[in-house]
Amino acid sequence: MSATKSGYRGLLTREFLLWAVVSLASKAPVAMTPLALVFLSRESPGGYTLGATLASVYVLGEVVGAPLLGTRLSRGRLRGQLSAGLLVGALAFGALPVAHSAPAPVLLVLAFVAGAAPAACPGGIRSVLTRMVADDMVPRALSAEATLTQIVWAAAPGLVVLLALQVHPGAPLVLGALLAATASLLVFRLPEPQHREPTERAAATTTRTLLSGWPVYLTSAAAMAMLATAELVLPALLEDRQLSVSWSGPLLAGFALASAVGAFCYGLRTWPGSVRTQSLVFLAVTATCVSLITLLPGLPGIAVALLLAGVFQSGVMVTRNLSLRERLPEPAHAAAYSVMYAVQGLGYSLTATLTAVALDLASPSAAILGGVTITLLITVVSAIAERGSGHPPTTAEPLALADADDGP
Repeated sequence: MSATKSGYRGLLTREFLLWAVVSLASKAPVAMTPLALVFLSRESPGGYTLGATLASVYVLGEVVGAPLLGTRLSRGRLRGQLSAGLLVGALAFGALPVAHSAPAPVLLVLAFVAGAAPAACPGGIRSVLTRMVADDMVPRALSAEATLTQIVWAAAPGLVVLLALQVHPGAPLVLGALLAATASLLVFRLPEPQHREPTERAAATTTRTLLSGWPVYLTSAAAMAMLATAELVLPALLEDRQLSVSWSGPLLAGFALASAVGAFCYGLRTWPGSVRTQSLVFLAVTATCVSLITLLPGLPGIAVALLLAGVFQSGVMVTRNLSLRERLPEPAHAAAYSVMYAVQGLGYSLTATLTAVALDLASPSAAILGGVTITLLITVVSAIAERGSGHPPTTAEPLALADADDGP
């Protein structure tokens, strides 16, 4: 491997710093909202049950909204579409604490809208980033994005708890509304992404083109499934080993921070092998580290395994984005990132359900090992599919485009 000359210094432009502010303002509400909904409802008649239901509906909104809205993102109007989604999301975030005493169906609708309306933003904003920088800087830019994401997710739980308990139960959602509204205004300051080739026709990408990236989506879902298994089984594992469940928070925060460090380190160098190979290696190593959670003794053993898993998990995140970028033509990137975002959420949600069943039938350690095994099997299927599909299209190849309502 070889060190790059400029490191991250090449990213330190006014445009990138503005992009980072927009990204932070749009990601923070997403990271805060599920837990914020639990705290909003904890003192209501519905209690924690209503809070968990609202959080589930919010995630469902993301899963539905990301592909539905993401596939309709179009060049020339992308900033306006992202801004509209963020603004509607901000209104829904702000309405939730105001209507906290309303009937449950009202709250469920607001939670769904809050998740669905801005769900295309992660993919759209990532697409803006990759068009802002030169091709040789894209891996570093995506590493910087992953670092920012993990820092946000590490800080969000503590911020929600502080605001909900010290200020007001609805304060985290109000902050989320303000941040989303700020992002909806600042997004117009970003450059409107344009095609590399002026002869390309700006239109919505066909369904067939998007679906051709399914091996990458599948691996991404597998990675999120493994992460969900580790996160959701961790409290039960601590209790099973007669350790305080309160350690769950610090351990998961450490995992997120380790992921931020791993993403930052990935962008420092050019690594050998294709991004597809790198992704499979990172995923296998992450699976091994997650398995160590069940084998290493005591709290220090669990902490070491989670920290190592976090470092390599970030490599999976970055290389999956790079793989999707290589596999699909450039006009499909914004939509494809949104589809992958939805698939990851679906993988996490399905794993949460399966984990609950597994914990009723087996020990926490067995549940984690079962999740890792399923992840590795999915990874093998995805690797075979990627290898057998031939050379992926590049951004330089022509793309047959159709309107959003066209079939494959």
